[in-house]
Amino acid sequence: MTPLLASDPQPSLMLDACAAVLEVNPALQAMLGPWPQRTVDYWLPSNYQALVNACLRQVRAICDVEALVAERILLWTFIPVSTDRVLLRCRDATAERQAEREASQARRLYRLITENTTDLISRHSPDGCFLDASPASFRLLGYWPEQLRGVAVQSLFHPQDRQQSLQQAAQALEQDGYQTMTCRVRHHDGRYLWFEIASRAIRETYTGVVVEIVSVSRDITARVEAQENRRRLAEVVEANTDLVLFTDRDGHLSYLNRSARKALALQDVEQLPGLQALLDPALLQRLDREGWQCAERTGVWQAETRLIPWQGSTAFPVSLVLLAHRGSGAERYYSLVARDMTERELREGQQRRHQDELAHSARLITLGELASGIAHEINQPLAAVVNYAGASQRYLQALDRDPQAAARVAQGLQRISEQATHAAAVIKRLRAFLRKEPRRLQALAIADVALEAVRLCDWEAARDHVQIALQIADPLPTVYADRVLLEQVLLNLLRNAIDANREQHRGQPSRIVLSAEWFAGQVQIQVSDQGPGVAPERLDGIFTPFNTSKPEGLGLGLSMSRSIIEGFGGTLQAMPGAQGGLILCCRLAPVASAATEEK
Repeated sequence: MTPLLASDPQPSLMLDACAAVLEVNPALQAMLGPWPQRTVDYWLPSNYQALVNACLRQVRAICDVEALVAERILLWTFIPVSTDRVLLRCRDATAERQAEREASQARRLYRLITENTTDLISRHSPDGCFLDASPASFRLLGYWPEQLRGVAVQSLFHPQDRQQSLQQAAQALEQDGYQTMTCRVRHHDGRYLWFEIASRAIRETYTGVVVEIVSVSRDITARVEAQENRRRLAEVVEANTDLVLFTDRDGHLSYLNRSARKALALQDVEQLPGLQALLDPALLQRLDREGWQCAERTGVWQAETRLIPWQGSTAFPVSLVLLAHRGSGAERYYSLVARDMTERELREGQQRRHQDELAHSARLITLGELASGIAHEINQPLAAVVNYAGASQRYLQALDRDPQAAARVAQGLQRISEQATHAAAVIKRLRAFLRKEPRRLQALAIADVALEAVRLCDWEAARDHVQIALQIADPLPTVYADRVLLEQVLLNLLRNAIDANREQHRGQPSRIVLSAEWFAGQVQIQVSDQGPGVAPERLDGIFTPFNTSKPEGLGLGLSMSRSIIEGFGGTLQAMPGAQGGLILCCRLAPVASAATEEK
């Protein structure tokens, strides 16, 4: 064996000009195992023959030619040692090449991440100037990386953040080598955005001096604005005069604003009570029956109820709204917003009292206008009483002469009693119509109320040759109203119709129809006249207060009638008649529906 080959510690072999193996040194045999169990083609590069020829022809070494052998990477160096011999030296570079490839792959991955990340990655000199930046700089700040190089980072900071932020950052980087700050950074278009900037110091290995700063900047403008909006919303909720309560489905309260704590007497209570202790029992049943489900389905549920302050204070009326919310994790949570209706109840009570006073005054005026008819209706039975009394006196004087006188006196007394009872009934109706009492809602039969209203205006209708026809369907459900006020409404509608007929027919016979029927789930009462009617564009205006076409009218009858009917939960509208004239249509809910609404 050639001394050169034998003394070479590196695996090597000798080839001739034809690329045939002449000698193999011990180091190569030890590395490759028993030799030559495989042909030389297995261990050498696939083009080793051409490389041998090139090496001899050019008289130069060819270095680090790679050969992949059973997942091992061998690097061969071809060295010409004579005109017809080539020395091949081998080096196992498997670990080296794999490390290089992994490092190259890591560099490619890092470059891919850097170039595509949504955060801005930047390098800075110790004095804060940009050395480089990732392409995200254009999307976030409107600057390309080339435009930022050499720019002082402090020049982009908001003036209010500049001095304090830079001093804190410099101290933290010098002491800890890491610092995170939140500040405003100027965009290329002049607006300022909120950024969260995490910076790390790169130090010189031996001296520890900061030679470079690497920063990762993230746009948190949306987050900061959301936090600010939440803060403002929290301030609004806390300062709101409405009661705001946060709860879960089981009634566990987690938050009450200031108004809620004050109204519910919970200012000094650390452990909040359950929602059940603050709600009316009837509302709790409605919540379980429909409230929670409705809020989850539509997002909101409303109710009129009363809240009970803690430890037995007086309950107060509220308008309650239950709102259902969904968190980011799809969990449900709820808020209750309650508006104190105590003042509204007082105003409504006062308004009802004023309305009742006005209605009573209107009844007095109406009876004054019907005075002649009322006097006629009372005078008739009184005149009959006088006549029957005189006749009875004459028969008493003739008892001894006329055997039938006693029977005729008895008959006269009976008729006197009947006429006196009739007069008393008229007076009773008038007293009931004029009574001044708080309104009393009760179940009423429309037929009875309509008949009483017709009786009150019957003489006026007869005087003007107006016939009032009653068309009451049977049976009809009862309605929920005050008897006197409903009677007053019907009387207003009838007298309005009588005036319209008198204006149109001027003493000629005419007709009014007072009808009642079941229509669309309500009791519908209509008064139809044969008057001149009202233009369609003026129909709704006839219910405006002080709007009247009568020279001596106040224009309050129809306006007050609509207010009374709406107070019963109904409606009063006007519409043109099919054959001319005007139809005043009143609709009231039956007792069952009205009771449900009251609850």
